[in-house]
Amino acid sequence: MPPMKIFAIFGDPISHSLSPAMQNAALRAMGVDGCYIALRVAQKDLSSALRGADAMGFAGVNLTIPLKEMALEMDFLRLDPLAKAIGAVNTISFSPAMTGYNTDGCGALLALERAGVAVRGSRALIIGAGGAARAIGYTLVRDDAEVCIANRSPERGRRLADALGAPFCGLDGIDGILPEMDIIINCTSVGMREGDGRLLEGRLLREGQTVFDIVYNRETELLRDARAAGARTIDGVMMLVYQGAKALQIWTGREADTAVMEKAVREGLARRAANG
Repeated sequence: MPPMKIFAIFGDPISHSLSPAMQNAALRAMGVDGCYIALRVAQKDLSSALRGADAMGFAGVNLTIPLKEMALEMDFLRLDPLAKAIGAVNTISFSPAMTGYNTDGCGALLALERAGVAVRGSRALIIGAGGAARAIGYTLVRDDAEVCIANRSPERGRRLADALGAPFCGLDGIDGILPEMDIIINCTSVGMREGDGRLLEGRLLREGQTVFDIVYNRETELLRDARAAGARTIDGVMMLVYQGAKALQIWTGREADTAVMEKAVREGLARRAANG
């Protein structure tokens, strides 16, 4: 009998992650003898953690905040052309060689399409400049959206904007452009914790806009403000599901049941809410 396949997600922090519940449900539904675990890995330890996972025979690893861009610095990691173009890695396969992929962009695009959002020709504001922002920005530009980048750190934000051929706007300049946007996407961790400050003034949101927050572990203030303004809202659950399904396809060569995965995530969120 072949050994159980071990998968993991590396990040810091990581205790909030529902990826294990989601991916283990998918593995069971697929009939794969496997286990998916969450491991806290600091930035300084990423290289040794990846080498250790390879040595121990892991079948696959996901990366989350703050490791997605740092993975590109690992000279022993091969890069899929899409991950290289995006400039961030969120999925790693160990066979036949350690290779980095990016499934965030396609996950976000599928989440938008499922919600009935037309990306082509839209004006999209992406808030953030980390790995998720890179992946989503690259994907939207490739699909002919007019993208604008906003970020707290001007230097980092401008680097991403320049890479995408998009304009940059500091967070203090969002108010002036927000009403013109068709799609607003929060790619930062703001909203992940109760008590986080607001990214923007909710009164500037309007009916007809789509507000997409990739934070999935709670309903954020941004989504509440958007709903109150009559905008269409998308939480981060379906992006999590679709990017996770693509990772499973890379690791196993098989399609995962996204309905099973979504059910596992939403049940996990409901349990957390019930437990306070």
